[in-house]
Amino acid sequence: MEISEYAVNFLVLAALLLYGVFSSRISSRMNMPILLLFLAAGIYLGSFTDIKFSMTDGPAVKFANIIGTVAMAFILYSGGLETNIRNVRRIALPGILLSTVGVFGTAALLSIAVHFLLGWSWMWSFMLGAVVSSTDAAAVFAILRSKGVSLQGDLASALEFESGSNDPMAALLTIFMVSFLSDPAEKPLWMFAIEFPVRMGVGIGCGFLIGWAGKWLFNRAKLDYEGLYFVLGIAIVIAAYGVTECIWGNGFMAAYCAGLTMGNTRYNYKKSQIRFNNGLAWLMQVAMFTVLGMLVTFNDLIAIPGKGLFNAVWVRGLLLAAALMFVARPLAVFLCLIKSKFNIRERLLISWVGLRGAAPIVLATFPLAAGLTGNAEKSENAVQLFNLVFCMVIASVIIQGRTLMPFARLLKLDSPLQDKARMPLELEDTGSLDSIMHEFEVDANSLCLEKTLAEIKIPHPARVMLIRREGKFIMPQGDTKILLNDGLLIMGDHGLLHKLAQSHFPGNDFLEN
Repeated sequence: MEISEYAVNFLVLAALLLYGVFSSRISSRMNMPILLLFLAAGIYLGSFTDIKFSMTDGPAVKFANIIGTVAMAFILYSGGLETNIRNVRRIALPGILLSTVGVFGTAALLSIAVHFLLGWSWMWSFMLGAVVSSTDAAAVFAILRSKGVSLQGDLASALEFESGSNDPMAALLTIFMVSFLSDPAEKPLWMFAIEFPVRMGVGIGCGFLIGWAGKWLFNRAKLDYEGLYFVLGIAIVIAAYGVTECIWGNGFMAAYCAGLTMGNTRYNYKKSQIRFNNGLAWLMQVAMFTVLGMLVTFNDLIAIPGKGLFNAVWVRGLLLAAALMFVARPLAVFLCLIKSKFNIRERLLISWVGLRGAAPIVLATFPLAAGLTGNAEKSENAVQLFNLVFCMVIASVIIQGRTLMPFARLLKLDSPLQDKARMPLELEDTGSLDSIMHEFEVDANSLCLEKTLAEIKIPHPARVMLIRREGKFIMPQGDTKILLNDGLLIMGDHGLLHKLAQSHFPGNDFLEN
């Protein structure tokens, strides 16, 4: 019986999806960052199977560019959706500086190393610097979670905000440099001083407006099938990017701000949307890393030209990665944080938590695609740039990823990560009930400690629905005694739970929107 080619492709797709689903487990067992597993799958498909992509194949590069752009929009939206604005406010100024001035400074400093090490022109050197100037939130926090630890103070919030908001800045720099190198007369360098505030401002404004419009639609639309709300969520992300780009704004910033807006407001089916977009972001990462990995071959990365070892892509990539990790990123971070509240140890850790991941590889496809339509020299430079960025990302993930938590422990900036069992009860807001459910942690300051439920007198009409204790759950009774480190799942309206947090659980920060 002849096996259909489509059947084989479906099996390959299923294998890739399963690979993506269980990648976190594989990564933890092998002590290897998740990003490398996705890239390895792509390199294998491109190098050792009949599925062929090529950096000299225009349609393949443009396809990879489209996949990367769409994936980045959804990943940034999901990141904004899970970012709490109250945590961001505490580190807003240093976070904004890191995601704007820090990105530009990193690109400029790295361009010096590129110019003198590789002999590239200043403009192409800055192009490479711009492409690798942003950090990757998914890579950073995947490693933090896999190690079972977290960071002290506002470090996690600062890194989360920087990683989510610096990709649009790097994208803007890259796209501007692509336009400049394509036609310097059409797009002179001084235009960046105008383009930056306009495109970022339009992106921020459109993102917040579309986010509020999305909230309104979720609350007002009475759809016949609940599954259509997920389709509505996808449409909001695509609209945020597409509409903003059509009116000369930064679509990536719009996607992030739309997610940030919707993540910090109340609307129907919010919890389902957060989970759905979290899974969708993972799917986008699987697709993006695999497709981008297929653009390079194993031979491209390890080949040593006849001119000597220094000309090998992986050697040059390692040297530039070292310049980025040990010089460009730390100098840019320290300059941005001179007046901040972060001490020297915290600044050192922020400098080191500069993992490069999805964004640089996606951005490297922009000059690659543009170079294919230009002359031979531009095409060759674009191919070299992509290969170098690919090697730099791999070096960054391996070196910084594996040393991140040991360095945090050395600086004494790590803290235990509380791995709580997920509550089996959840209340989904569908617009027909004003109540919400929130889990309150019982600590030494809680007034209910060592008292029974009958004694603490939870104000009416709030109800204790479930108690989490040592990884298990118990049904509450009037004579149930509350112990240290218990978790009380309480149902009530927002105002009542807010008062309850202040009166009975002063150690809790009630952040439910």
